[in-house]
Amino acid sequence: MAHEPKGREREQRPEERQPEKQRPEERRPEEQRPGVRLAWLLRRWWEEAGNASGGTRPTQQALASKVGVDQTTLSRYLNPKHASTAPPRVVETLHTHLRAPAAELERARELCRAALEENSRQRSAGLEPEPTGGTGTGTGTADGGTADADAPGDAPGDGTDGPGAPNRRRPRWAVPALVAAALVLAFVAGTVVRDQYAPGPRTPADGAAAGAAAVSGAPAEGALQWPLLLKQKEDLFTRGRALQHLLKEREYEVKADGFFTDETQEAVMDFQRRKHLSPDGKVGKRTWPQLVKELGPGAEGHAVLALQELLNNTGQGGTEVSGRFTAATADDLRFFQRSHGLAPSGRSDVETWLFLLVFQSPPDDAPEYQRETSPLPSAPA
Repeated sequence: MAHEPKGREREQRPEERQPEKQRPEERRPEEQRPGVRLAWLLRRWWEEAGNASGGTRPTQQALASKVGVDQTTLSRYLNPKHASTAPPRVVETLHTHLRAPAAELERARELCRAALEENSRQRSAGLEPEPTGGTGTGTGTADGGTADADAPGDAPGDGTDGPGAPNRRRPRWAVPALVAAALVLAFVAGTVVRDQYAPGPRTPADGAAAGAAAVSGAPAEGALQWPLLLKQKEDLFTRGRALQHLLKEREYEVKADGFFTDETQEAVMDFQRRKHLSPDGKVGKRTWPQLVKELGPGAEGHAVLALQELLNNTGQGGTEVSGRFTAATADDLRFFQRSHGLAPSGRSDVETWLFLLVFQSPPDDAPEYQRETSPLPSAPA
């Protein structure tokens, strides 16, 4: 007599079978932001690069050299827990060097475009892009990869609660409430600063502190104001270094460290006198257009360094800061121009300089190549 299997011996019915696991980058769009999905896809390309017969997966150090970025930047492109959006040229270069499936290149391009557009929308709204996953930063491993950022004992990344902080989901009302509170505080702080330091009516750019720019929602030249830089103790970061590089291009002996000291002020005043401007030592809507230069492929020097410093800090991915206007620099510049509704010429005209100076991401530190030479913010001028 046939024995009917019972319990665990019974064969699973089709409707009882567990669905196959999805790859992280193939989950529903509402479950992950495009920047995280892109990082998962790029990481899988790298992890599967050595699966082909006789193939060897390259270390991240070797791969970074081929792509033209440093290893730390590449690690962030491949780390979904602390993802940094790779620019289109890096995505295409990784696809070529890792011999990824041809059918996946267009999907990677779409994710890249979506992630960069999302970052741009958040910056236009006056918000920092939210972390794209995890709560810490990945660390380098012996094979050139990245370790889990949530591992016990890891140092916390920006915006974390410290080592061992649980990966909690924020309530849906938390973000709107925080945004509303931030707007109220910003309005109150702006009113106090205006009343204390402004004797009369001023434009939003004139009242900006530390080079901050007044930005409206629509990316039109008439809605943007040149940032106002003036002597102060605080580090002005990329805008300050860009100003100093542009002064060095004019053969002024200043240090490009981001600190607007007496040395920088004197150089600005001399430049203003030469250009028949009011020598007040402040760099704003009249001085910037005289300082910037139109640059294109083949250009070299401090003006190119200024352009690359700004382009590297717009949130669209790493741009090499070399002082040489390469084809990669032109590609990155065209992408920035296209993203902000400018003519994608790949050259830095006055309008492009304005947008670059306005759309700067909040900096965390001086660039790595400069950290040993930059003075502390508390250092005397």
